[in-house]
Amino acid sequence: MPSRLVLRSTHSAHALMLSWTMAVVMSFLKPDDAWGGDWPQIMGANRNGICIDEKLADKWPADGPRSLWEAKVGSGFAGVAVAGGVAVLFHRVADEDTLTAYDAESGKPLWSQGFPTTFQPAIVEDDGPRAVPTIHQGRVYALAAAGGLYCVDIKTGKTVWQRQTQTEFHVPSAYFGAGSSPLVEGKTLILNVGGDKDRAGVVAFDLNTGKTVWQTTSEQASYSSPIVTKLENQRVVLCITRLNLVSLDPATGKELARTPFGQRGPTVNGAVPVVIGNRVLLTASYGIGAELLNMTASKFENVWKDEVLSSQYTTPIVHDGAVYGIDGRQDGGPISLKCFDPETRKVHWTKSGLAYATLIAADGKLLVMHTNGSARLAELNKSEYRELATASLLRGTTRALPALAHGRLYVRNEQTLKCVQLGQ
Repeated sequence: MPSRLVLRSTHSAHALMLSWTMAVVMSFLKPDDAWGGDWPQIMGANRNGICIDEKLADKWPADGPRSLWEAKVGSGFAGVAVAGGVAVLFHRVADEDTLTAYDAESGKPLWSQGFPTTFQPAIVEDDGPRAVPTIHQGRVYALAAAGGLYCVDIKTGKTVWQRQTQTEFHVPSAYFGAGSSPLVEGKTLILNVGGDKDRAGVVAFDLNTGKTVWQTTSEQASYSSPIVTKLENQRVVLCITRLNLVSLDPATGKELARTPFGQRGPTVNGAVPVVIGNRVLLTASYGIGAELLNMTASKFENVWKDEVLSSQYTTPIVHDGAVYGIDGRQDGGPISLKCFDPETRKVHWTKSGLAYATLIAADGKLLVMHTNGSARLAELNKSEYRELATASLLRGTTRALPALAHGRLYVRNEQTLKCVQLGQ
């Protein structure tokens, strides 16, 4: 498919759990993956929503955090990725899915690369990309709603390679289009594709050429993005599909373990799996709830299954032996911010009566970005809910996942990408 390039100038169990969490965090870090303080992919450097080197102000001015820049954008639910001083947004402009790069500090447009699209959603009106792009070693990898998978150079926007996953792997149409962010692992790009008829539920592509390295499972795709972790000295990929959690060998695609998660009907798996030592926490709404599983390299074992947390698509945060999550759905019903113990399921506290939100943790604080454009800052405190600041950042619907990099928060609604200063 042809593309168009436009260049512009430019104590105890809790203590043990915490140590497990930090060990997992550090196992993700690789010197060539990201620069310190960057947000190079969905949910940050380690795909867990936790920034380990940000310093945030404890209070915000009366009129809210200082706005650094704004840009008019096209349609889509995809948030930005930030690396090496460049913020990359995947959005739809007219009839093209468009990757646009901005100077992260000033907002100056650097380049835009467009790919023709005819995607029409089945349920919602928004027709743009859903998945946060992934930045790795000078390249951007992005998945469009109609299954186009694109690799471009981050300096110039020039296309390196592209694949049309929906047509090539005969992927059935999803509720909202494709929406799982690509994962870089070794020399491959691993994607929740959903080609169930071709045993291409999950596919690995060569980072440099885009050629298929392996394809595996007869699973349909979800909106959850895969992660990688280490179990028994073996790196494994964890991928929530339409109806299961599967564990895969990232080198070969061999299926190592699986367990059911989700249910048939109008349901969605959207949150990223959260690793806590040798356990993994899953959550979804639509009557599914949450599950905690023990993991080995070859099997999953259920620890508990409960509706203590039913999150529509927000990935919960784990900090100091506690889970912070958004319980409820954006499209109806009560919504709350909840803190609970993942071992006992004891709820420490609940903040009710909120708009739906996504979460980021940094500097001992919890950043809550609501879909109505408002934000709040609270302590990461499992004893009680302590709010530090609130502000209205945007009007409209801010469904896209925010990004926090080098003290700057990037948020977007249907028309505007905004960058505000949160760092000290």
